[in-house]
Order: sequence, then C-alpha cells, then structure tokens
Amino acid sequence: MLSPSPGEFESMIEMGHIDDLARRLSSLVPASMRESREEMQENFKAVLQGGLAKLDLVTREEFEVQRAVLLRTREKLEALEQAVQWLEAELDGKGSQASAAPPPQH
Repeated sequence: MLSPSPGEFESMIEMGHIDDLARRLSSLVPASMRESREEMQENFKAVLQGGLAKLDLVTREEFEVQRAVLLRTREKLEALEQAVQWLEAELDGKGSQASAAPPPQH
C-alpha cells in the first residue's frame, strides 16, 4: 500500500482538527513558557502532521473502492452459499428417493 502524498494526506485529515489539537496542546503549556506559545503550537502541529503522515493510511476514495469490492464479493459468496445449499438439498432428495425406490431390474 502506498503512503499518501502530502496533498492527499491533507485532504484525508481535516487540517482544522490538527490545528485544534495543536492549540489544545499549547494551552497545556505552563504559564511561564507561554511567551513562545505560537511557536510551540506550530511545532506541535508539525509533529502531529509528520507523525500522521508516517502512518500507513489510505485515502477515502481508496477505502470506498475497496468497500465496494468487498460488498460485491460478499454478495457473490452469499449467492454461492445458496447455490451449494440448493445442490446439497437436491442431492439429499435424490439420494433418499434412490434408497427408497426398488433396485432397477435387468
């Protein structure tokens, strides 16, 4: 699986969420260090983006394509299971008829 490019990554994760998380992290910094709050906020944001970019993520589009493939596969599997059940029932029905019927005469 390919890692998303920076542009794909930004479209996958709303940057507003990262900005919000960076703001929340910088608000936890002690008051004595708040002078450099904006700088820390940008550093938090960069670290978060870098960490998330390293994850093995797929785009929403790739996810939806695989979801559709899985759905079609599941539908085909269910159809095959029904066909096997029907064939087994047919075989069971013929097998019980053959054992109940008298043997053929030559």
